[in-house]
Parts: sequence; structure tokens; C-alpha cells
Amino acid sequence: MNVVRRNSMGLMAWLAGIVFFLPIAWMALTSLHSEADAATNPPSFAASLTLDGYREFFGTGGGASPWPALINSAVASLASTLLVLLLAFPAAYALSINRVRKWTDVLFFFLSTKMLPVVAGLLPIYLFAKNAGMLDNIWLLVILYTSMNLPIAVWMMQSFLAEIPVAVIEAARVDGAGLATVLARIVAPIALPGIAATSLICFIFSWNELLFARVLTGVVAETAPVFLTGFITSQGLFLAKVCAASLVISLPVLAAGFAAQDKLVQGLSLGAVK
Repeated sequence: MNVVRRNSMGLMAWLAGIVFFLPIAWMALTSLHSEADAATNPPSFAASLTLDGYREFFGTGGGASPWPALINSAVASLASTLLVLLLAFPAAYALSINRVRKWTDVLFFFLSTKMLPVVAGLLPIYLFAKNAGMLDNIWLLVILYTSMNLPIAVWMMQSFLAEIPVAVIEAARVDGAGLATVLARIVAPIALPGIAATSLICFIFSWNELLFARVLTGVVAETAPVFLTGFITSQGLFLAKVCAASLVISLPVLAAGFAAQDKLVQGLSLGAVK
């Protein structure tokens, strides 16, 4: 009976994996078709393959180059993720190990900041950026992405750090270790899977953000998602080109997730098994 149940669970896992993989495979196949073949309904699986969609994306046909937008996305995502970790790590330590007074109220305050719809704060932020002369500035996006991801990072890291044995930290303090030493040499190595999971989530959220980047940037600070929307037009065929651009823009996130998959699984499951 256990063997049958185990095989059934394995089959369900494979089916779920295939279901999640099919849209990516479909997008990859469509990106290798010509626009005429990609627009057929039903789609033609036997159509000839071509790299025209990727040539259009990289601007070899005379279009705009995607590299400035990709670099802007990388700068905004990496810089904001680093700032989030620098701010969230000591905050999570104060809320989980060396707990401050009314720490549950502090956690609720962090969570309440995510209850406001993003579009509700768009106009005030736009007016502030306009008056401060920061429109079309990549560092404005860095500040925004940091503030948007910080509450989530604090919540995630607080749950991770709460699983660290207090006896280890107390032993380090007895040996004369200061706060900086405890954070850098004791807490950080133990919570590394949780830090990796938090950083990956923040990186994905920053990389995929479109609304603020669309409204607050123009040409200089244009990000990859904004560049992608430029391929969608009201006239002509664009399906193969959009699929090629979407696949290329998704590669950094997929590569980061694949590289940190072991740490991600450990971090997301930390504390699930006692």
C-alpha cells in the first residue's frame, strides 16, 4: 500500500512538473517560428524553425538594442536586493532573537504596508520624483524596489532566524563576541539558506516589476519588462518576437533560481520539520 501511494505521489509530482513546464516549452517553440507560422490557429508544430524573433529582439534588423534595458534591470534588481538584505537582516535579528518590545506589532506594521494597492501610491510617488528631478533615474527604482521588498524580506528572515538555537548565540557572547561578530560569523552562516531564499524572492520581484518602471522611466532608465512591452503593437504580427524577448528576459531569473535551488529549498522549508 505504501508503495502504491508513493508511486501515485511521484506520478502526480511529474504531472505537476509537466503542467508548469508546458507554457515555457510552448513559448520557446513559438519563438523559433516565423510570425506567420506563430499566428496560425491551431499552431503548426511542423513549421520550419528560424531565429528571426531573436534577431529582432537583439536589434540586428535595425531595431533598438535591449542591452541598456537589461543592464538597468540588473542594476536595479541587484542593488535593491543588496540593500534589502543589509536592512532586513539586523531588523529580523531584533524581531526574532534579540526581541524588541511589542515585536509582534512591528511585524504587523511591516505587513500592513503591503495592504495598500500599488497603483494608489503611483501618483504621489510620480509627483515626488518629478519635483526631485529623479524621473527616468535608475536609482529611483532602486529606492522603490528596496522599500517594496523590505517588509517581505523582514517577515521571511524573521521566521528563518527564529529557528536558530539561542544557546549558540549566548555561547558566542560569553566568549566575548560583539553584535557585529555574532551577526557575521554566527547567525549569517546558519541562516544562509534563508538569506538565499529571501534574496532570490526579492530579485525576482524587482526584475519583474513593470508598473513603476513603466510610469517613472523613459529612455535612460528603461528596464527589461518595459522594453518588452514595446514589441506589442496594434498593427502587424508580433507573437514570435514577444515570445523570444520573454524567454531571453526570463533567463536571468531562471539561471538564478537554478543556481540557488538547493539553498532555496532549504530556506523555504526551514522550520517546517522539527
